[in-house]
Parts: sequence; C-alpha cells; structure tokens
Amino acid sequence: MNKLEAYGHIAAMAIRGELVFPTSVNAALRVQLALDDPECPIDKAISLVLAEPQLAARTVAISNSAMFNRAGAPVITNVRGAIMRIGYQNLFALAAAMVVRSFGSKITDPELRAKAEKLWDHTIAVAALARIIARRVTGVNPDTALFASIVHEVSGFYLLSRAEEFPGLLEEDPENWHAASEEIITREVLRKLCIPEPVSEAIESLRDGFLSIPPETLFDTLLLANLLTPVKSPLQEPERDLPPHSESAIELFIDDEKLESMLAEAKIHAIEMNAALLV
Repeated sequence: MNKLEAYGHIAAMAIRGELVFPTSVNAALRVQLALDDPECPIDKAISLVLAEPQLAARTVAISNSAMFNRAGAPVITNVRGAIMRIGYQNLFALAAAMVVRSFGSKITDPELRAKAEKLWDHTIAVAALARIIARRVTGVNPDTALFASIVHEVSGFYLLSRAEEFPGLLEEDPENWHAASEEIITREVLRKLCIPEPVSEAIESLRDGFLSIPPETLFDTLLLANLLTPVKSPLQEPERDLPPHSESAIELFIDDEKLESMLAEAKIHAIEMNAALLV
C-alpha cells in the first residue's frame, strides 16, 4: 500500500466515523468535555483532575512554571490552588496535551517514536511562542493561542500512531497527492476531539491560508509561530509559496530585536512546559 492509498483508506475510515484512538484518550476527553462548560463547579473540576494522576501532577507543575507563577508568588502544592491559578482554559489545554501525547504512547517502531518526539518538541515550541505572539503582536487571547498550538499537529500524531499499520504513510510524496485526504483526516480528528470551531478553522487554514497585515487573528498567531520557531516539524510538508515581500512585511511589526526577545522567552517557557507536561 503506497502513501496515497494509505491516506485514502484512513480518510475513508474518518468519514465513516471509524477513527481509532488509544483507550487513554477517552479519559482525557471526558475531562475536556466537562471543562468545556464554563459553569463547571470547581469541586467537579478538581475531582476530574484528581481521577487522572498524570493530569493532576502536570496541573500543579505547570502552575508553578514561569508562565503562570509571578515572581514572589507562593508555590502551589495542591490541585485546587493550581486550577485557580491557571484557569479552566489552560486546564483544558493540559487535557488536550494528554490526548496529543497519548497517540504516541503505543508506538513501538523506533523511527516512528523518534518522529513523534520531534513533533512534540515542535508542538511545545510553537505553543510557547504563539502565546507570546498573542500577547505582544496579534492581541488574541494568549490562553486560546496556547490551546490551539497544542492541538495544531494532532492529526500528525494520529497518522504517526497508524503508520505501523500503514507503512506507506512514510513514503515521500513530492507531488503532494495526499493533501485532500489529509484535510479530511485533520477535520475529522478535530471534530472527534470536540475542538471548538474557531480553533479548528484556524488550524485547518494553516495549509493554504496567508498572513494578514497587520496580523490580528488566531490563524495569524499560529502561522507566525510556525514560521518563526526554530524547532521545525519532522513531518515532511511541501514548502509554502508565501506572497511577495512577506518576510519584509513581518519585519514591520516584529523587528530583529523583538524577535530575538520573543524567541528567548519562548525557549525558556517551552523547556518549563515540557518538563511540566512530562511529569
């Protein structure tokens, strides 16, 4: 089975609602669905998090990271305090991170596992940078940018999790024949994971959308983070044809000094996020 056939087969399964997810994803999805309700009582949120020891540990760990712990603030030592500090939206993002990581947990092939780890490094780098770009450039909600970044490569993780069954997925595709199937798979994975529509639309637009001038949307935030991060995705994608003068246009609102500052801050946050999410 070649790459096009493999993508076509998985896309057909996705259309029929037959996506295969690891069993560990279901627990994280239950947490996500509950937290999607802004009226979810804090005690219910705490009980849901405590029911998932990894999520509980990660919640406390990330609440004490530089991203959320202001200088001089006391160290958080319990789930209630951690949730109060980071908020439901970032807790939702942590649950999503569990989902993303779960896709790689059952991979046994060394090459595939290496790709999954590199894709995770890229995901975290984009997430850290997108949150900063949202705050300093585009003005979108930084927490939404963080969440969107964490799930923006989820279809890639899903495909890696199926690649042992469909070796053709790893073949080179210089003519990009699989693009239509990948769009279907991405859309169906995001739908099954109950990703909010504004976030799904921004992620799906990454394939062929173009940066607005000035950048001011969630899509712009994700696109900039992907373009500017030095940590690239290991999954082969054709080089994008950017509009003329795009690089010079970006320099209008992100000069070299500002970019260097944002990349340095993002690198620190990515290290802390990775440590917290691997607890």
